[in-house]
Amino acid sequence: MKRSGRKKRLRSGFTTGACAAAAAKAAALFMRDGAAPDEMEIPFPDGSRHCFRVAAVARLCGREGEKQYRAGIIKDAGDDPDVTNGAEIRATVRECGSPAAGGISLGRGVFLYGGEGVGRVSKPGLAVAVGEPAINPVPREMIAAALAEAGVTGGGKGIAVEISVPEGEKLAQKTLNHRLGIVGGLSILGTTGIVRPISAAAWTATITASMDVARAAGLSEVVLSTGRTSEKGVFALLKHLPEEAGVMMGDYLEFSLKEAAAHGFARIHLAGMWAKLLKAAMGVPQTHVRNGALEVARAVDLLAGLGLPREEAEEMRACNTAREILTRLDAAGRKETAAAVCERAKRYAESVSGCEVTVYLVESGGRVREVV
Repeated sequence: MKRSGRKKRLRSGFTTGACAAAAAKAAALFMRDGAAPDEMEIPFPDGSRHCFRVAAVARLCGREGEKQYRAGIIKDAGDDPDVTNGAEIRATVRECGSPAAGGISLGRGVFLYGGEGVGRVSKPGLAVAVGEPAINPVPREMIAAALAEAGVTGGGKGIAVEISVPEGEKLAQKTLNHRLGIVGGLSILGTTGIVRPISAAAWTATITASMDVARAAGLSEVVLSTGRTSEKGVFALLKHLPEEAGVMMGDYLEFSLKEAAAHGFARIHLAGMWAKLLKAAMGVPQTHVRNGALEVARAVDLLAGLGLPREEAEEMRACNTAREILTRLDAAGRKETAAAVCERAKRYAESVSGCEVTVYLVESGGRVREVV
C-alpha cells in the first residue's frame, strides 16, 4: 500500500483560562435559572465565539448555609502535549454579603477567587501580583465577559466566583511553576483562549516569564539550559546562584540569548550536552532536530577548521549522530577539539547576546565535563 506523504493537520484546543470562563458562565446561569446547562458558549478575545460541553454541575451548601452552584469543563488541549489536557476546570458561584479576603474585583460586584489546585503567586516579576491566585489577566477578562453575558452582577449582594482544578496541585509538579514562584497548584493561563499544538509561543512565554522573575529577584546572571540534566549539573557548580537564575530554554537558543540581553543580564551561563553545543558552534539558532538536523558535512568542516586533522575529520562523515562524533573524538584522544567546539559555541552566544557567556558541556549523567 502506498503511504500518503501528506501530514496530519494538528488539532487546536482550549486554554485553562477559556475553560474557566465557560465553567463560570455555566455555574452563573445554573444559579440564575435553576437549570443545569449542557453546553456553554462564550466570547473570545478576538471576537470569535466557541462552545464547550459542560461535564458536570452540582448544587452545594456552603459552610454558612449559602447555596453554591458549580460547573466543570474538561480541558481539551487538542494535539498539544499539555499536562492539563483532560483536567476538569471548575467554577463555583455564590452570592456573598461582602467579599471575603483575597478576592479580585472583576467589577459589577463580582469577585474572583482561586480554589483547590489553583496556585498562588509567591515571587515578583509575573503578570499577577504576589499573594494573588495565579489566574492571568486575559483569563480574568474572559471570566468577567462570560459572566456579563450571563447577566450576573452583584446587585444588592456580591457575587463570588471560585476557580478550582481538583488535580491541579499534583499536575503542577510536572511544570516549572515552582521556579516561577507559583505554589500550591496550576496557573490559569491563556492570551487568546486557544492552544496551538506544540506551540513555540508557550515555550518562549515561559522563557520570558522565567527571566522576568530572575530580574525581579535582583539577579544579574542567568543560567540557560537545554534540559533538566544540564541545569542540575551547572547548579551543582554555581552554588551561589538561587533557583530563580535558572531558565529552561529547551531548543530556543537564539531567542533565549536575545531575551537575556533584552532583560539586561550581565552574564549568561549556557549549559548543554554535546549535540546542542555542537549545533550552537555551527550557528544553528533553533536546536531541535526538526529545525536543525545535524548536518554532518558542516560538522566535519567545523572540526577541521578548529584544528582536527583533515583526515580524521573526514572519517567523521560516516557518523550518524553528534554523540558518535564525540565518541570518536574521545577514542582518538582529541579532547582539545571538544573544548574548541565549546569555545566556538561561546563565541556564537556572545555574538548573538552581546553578553559575557560561560559555556558548560554536560554529560548524560549530569557531570560538567568542560567549562569555557
